[in-house]
Amino acid sequence: MNEFRLYLPTEVIFGRDTEKMTGAAAARFGKRAFLVYGQGSVIKSGLLKRIEDSLADAGVAFMEFGGARPNPTVSHAEEGIKKAVAFDADLIIGIGGGSAIDTAKAIAHGAANPDKELWALWTKKVPLEKSLPVGAVLTMPAAGSEMSDSAVLTNEAIGKKAGINTDFNRCRFAVIIPALGMTLPKYQLAAGVADIMMHTMERYFIPDSDCDLTDEIAEGLLRTVIKNGAVIVKDPSDYHAMAEVFWASSLSHNNLTECGRGKDFSVHKLGHALSARFGATHGASLSAVWGSWAEELYLECIPRFAKYAKQVWGITESDPEKAAKAGIDRTVAFFQEIGMPTSLKELGVAPSEEDILALSKDATMQGTVKLSRIRPLHVSDVQRIYERALG
Repeated sequence: MNEFRLYLPTEVIFGRDTEKMTGAAAARFGKRAFLVYGQGSVIKSGLLKRIEDSLADAGVAFMEFGGARPNPTVSHAEEGIKKAVAFDADLIIGIGGGSAIDTAKAIAHGAANPDKELWALWTKKVPLEKSLPVGAVLTMPAAGSEMSDSAVLTNEAIGKKAGINTDFNRCRFAVIIPALGMTLPKYQLAAGVADIMMHTMERYFIPDSDCDLTDEIAEGLLRTVIKNGAVIVKDPSDYHAMAEVFWASSLSHNNLTECGRGKDFSVHKLGHALSARFGATHGASLSAVWGSWAEELYLECIPRFAKYAKQVWGITESDPEKAAKAGIDRTVAFFQEIGMPTSLKELGVAPSEEDILALSKDATMQGTVKLSRIRPLHVSDVQRIYERALG
């Protein structure tokens, strides 16, 4: 087990009707809250009104800022920064899923540094040395942004998608309301399940890692989300299954399952390139390429893939190579079972040869970054993965 640092400062408030506790949680960090949400479902459901009532009762002033979209954008965050600064906000609260929460994090960084360009802060061309506190009210399981140190934005002006990892991204509190997931479209739930699995697997397939407890946590999380994810896609009204998936979402991306070995977000890099260029749903972009990524690398990481097959899928094949391949096949089959794409064709994307080269360069930051801790993936290797994923 390697050395590691684990920092989990987020207070979790989990359960039915917990939005009523938002005001008390927020009042510990600010008195002027800037509320970031998506396309209006929080208004129609009455959730925003209940949150605002809770804030008012706690003596916290607030301002609304809607319009966060899937694959949140720099331009929208910049608009929010201007409004948050004008409002003199001292706390930013993201209400919704990962898009709203990531947008809230971006606004917090920008509002604390109004003299600096957001994208320069985001890409670390300018150091991020301060931010405003962020809270979250989670309405869907997927991104895990409510407990993670990461956030992702798309710069639509240049067609690039990038993430930033910093302790400033850690939410001070996260209000998690599983019952709200019951109103989500099944495709959105399935994409969330894929994202949760990927957050865990991207920390699991690390060669030569010896972390028994971390493995047990990751394997248990995967078994839990597979079992209950299949249930909620069929029956979103199952509260028990929904609650399990919500909790798995938070734990999958708070760094717990990387303790002692770190992470490798190669598949996320492949998916981010697809989302930035074609606007693909994030979880779906990951499931579309995961099988091809695994086929490219598993022969060089057979022990990890074989252990995954045994511990997560219950595969009893004694030959490690065959077991590893069976685990990959079972994972791809599960994505298909819950309605997720397992190829670019199923994703609705038909890239040309020129597109594939451009995607490969985007995923590797124009060839300056080699993906994967199993074997360094160069631009040509990434091209091969995309080509295998065409379907």
